[in-house]
Amino acid sequence: MTRNIGLLVNPPKKECTDRHCPFHGSLSVRGKLFEGKVVSAKAKNTIVLQKESPLYFSKFKRYARSKNTIHAHIPSCIDVEEGDLVLTAECRPVSKSVSFVVVEVKK
Repeated sequence: MTRNIGLLVNPPKKECTDRHCPFHGSLSVRGKLFEGKVVSAKAKNTIVLQKESPLYFSKFKRYARSKNTIHAHIPSCIDVEEGDLVLTAECRPVSKSVSFVVVEVKK
């Protein structure tokens, strides 16, 4: 049975026993939401995202591209590959560098 996490996302179809899953475990979701592209999915249960956002320079009256890399946890009920577009949500720190969890995959 999937929990309601308070976001308008499609819950995963698979069940899991991951305690760091917002749908089937006890991890609560709060704070920021953002979309990003998966750059690396080599680590166990962790991915590296790249988030792009425009940055405005008022001196030159132009925009520049800004890129940030963020680490996120993948629950075992969600399948993610490199190059996918994913929606992530902020949660409590899962490890030293992971404070976000993947909520939905938008292919």
